[in-house]
Amino acid sequence: MDEAAVAALADELLDWRFKAVPADAHGRTVREWLATGPTLTGLGTPLLTLDATALDHNLRTMADWCAKAGVALAPHGKTTMAPALWQAQLAAGSHGITLANLPQIRVARAFGVQRILLANTLLDPAGLAWLAAELAADPEFAFVSWVDSTESVRLMDEALRAAGAERPVEVLVELGGPGGRTGARGVDAAAEIAAAVLRAPTLRLAGVGGYEGALAHDATDDGLATVRGYLKALAELHDRLAGTYPDDAPPIVSAGGSAYFDLVVEELADLPDTLTVLRSGAYIAHDDGFYRGVSPLVRGAGDAPFRGALHGWARVVSRPEPQLALLDAGKRDLPFDDGLPEPQRVRGGAELTGTSARITALNDQHAFLRDAGDLAPVGAVLRLGVSHPCTAFDKWTMIPVLDSADAPEPRVTGLVRTFF
Repeated sequence: MDEAAVAALADELLDWRFKAVPADAHGRTVREWLATGPTLTGLGTPLLTLDATALDHNLRTMADWCAKAGVALAPHGKTTMAPALWQAQLAAGSHGITLANLPQIRVARAFGVQRILLANTLLDPAGLAWLAAELAADPEFAFVSWVDSTESVRLMDEALRAAGAERPVEVLVELGGPGGRTGARGVDAAAEIAAAVLRAPTLRLAGVGGYEGALAHDATDDGLATVRGYLKALAELHDRLAGTYPDDAPPIVSAGGSAYFDLVVEELADLPDTLTVLRSGAYIAHDDGFYRGVSPLVRGAGDAPFRGALHGWARVVSRPEPQLALLDAGKRDLPFDDGLPEPQRVRGGAELTGTSARITALNDQHAFLRDAGDLAPVGAVLRLGVSHPCTAFDKWTMIPVLDSADAPEPRVTGLVRTFF
């Protein structure tokens, strides 16, 4: 990665474009403002912050877990779209960065990411022409895409031929599942796609992949059994294609979000002469909702669970009814698609975890807090846990990093720049 490009983010001028940044930072660079020693008290609401202690713990925990399991990690960068966090993941030993679409790839290339796995199929002719030029200009750039139909193979090949591609694009044949998302439905269909790739001179068969998280959404026995069944089919496909892969590098088998990576290791890590690549991305921030409940590290797959590094901060602006308070953070500020924010504590006051206080709804700019009683008067600032980090980062272009969200007066030690 281009360390100088990431370091240069500290020279960005702060102003009204960044809603997390207070007015007294305007006109200063990130570096200059951080040098003033800002604290949480100086920041307004609504707000989303990251906890440096939790981030560091999550990075080390996942890196150690993958090393012990003998698998590579290409964390999904779409979770954060934050080059500084990608750099931290790569420095911790990650194999590369996974992304979801062409605009995200362009951000990664702007910051010098040299190994990218696209967990999607790239069919845009203009995008494929740009990719071909990137591959031709940089022999060290390693790129792998997905394909899930013979038609997508044909369209990619035609576009790359038209662009005069000099290097073949490496692809993984994507296996899906009934009711899931993309991916060939069945091993036989996937094998036909692999045969089409072998006939396309602009493509190179690099392995197989897919996403088990599209097939289950819980850790029940049925959910885990569904995931295992899918992973066994992925291993069967890989075995079917043995002997067709190029022999200058081990083939790739890639699966694994942040919910079932333990099962991926159990089913795929022992495949002979194969590079097993996890793509977990949410682990770096984790959460206090969906992932807290389903993570493998709370199901016995590790010694220390991940910690929630994301917190929302919102102020009580109205108490129109005895058991109703309105907060100044809503859908524009906090994730809500996979669980509502969780009241944790009143800043400088009462603990709310374990009480009857709860968020029952979000509007665009308000949260409905119910049953907090007298614990949350008008003007009180609440710390909120959030669920689903993938839809949290995209709402903020600058996210303050606190030394510890549990400290009496947290210090701002960094600003994470996102690019969505």
